[in-house]
Amino acid sequence: MSTPPLASDTALILAAGLGKRMRPLTASQPKPLVRVAGKALIDHALDRLAEAGVTRAVVNVHYLADALEAHVLARAVPKVTVSDERAVLLETGGGMIKAQPQLPDPFFALNADNIWLDGPKSAFSDLSRRWDPEAMDALLLVVPHARAANFSGPGDFHMDPLGRLSRRRDGRIAPFIFTGIQLISHRLLRDAPDGPFSTNILWDRAIAEGRMFGMSFTGLWFEVGTPQAIRPTEEALQGG
Repeated sequence: MSTPPLASDTALILAAGLGKRMRPLTASQPKPLVRVAGKALIDHALDRLAEAGVTRAVVNVHYLADALEAHVLARAVPKVTVSDERAVLLETGGGMIKAQPQLPDPFFALNADNIWLDGPKSAFSDLSRRWDPEAMDALLLVVPHARAANFSGPGDFHMDPLGRLSRRRDGRIAPFIFTGIQLISHRLLRDAPDGPFSTNILWDRAIAEGRMFGMSFTGLWFEVGTPQAIRPTEEALQGG
């Protein structure tokens, strides 16, 4: 049985952050170049894209941009281009707007520090099968607490039976955590603010319009936000 085509051939990798939580490892290198299990964090993400058949990646750069740019442009697959934020760090939403001319509709987006083990299908295949451009502005890959390694927190989203997402309610534990991986329509980016801003502004509008959906991940996702998370992640990957 043939594998259905991906919803997009391109991914935006958000890699411009300052990596403050990963200090002191980020004092002299950008967080995406911190090594986990023998390779840079961003290479874990790029390798997963290549395995899934995503052929193009746009990487935004800001902090210690020269080192990160040189690293990613040396790759052959996927083919990488850079969205340059050296002058101004634009945050997640502003970074998407700046990169938008390089991105098809729809496009995958993911954080540069994502590490995960796929379930029966790749994360990108799962999102592609679920994608409905008529109903969705964004489709987020979310994970239940039991499949989130190194994570401690109340969670991010509730999800209704149709897959529509809503924010965690005050005083409650939300059952789903955002993995940092999503599939996005250009419709989500319409009428965006100028300059730096968070994607949360766009998400809130999509939630209000009933156009932000989630899909529960069937694999294992690792939170690798601090130096302390590296060793348990490496041990889990070795076992996996």
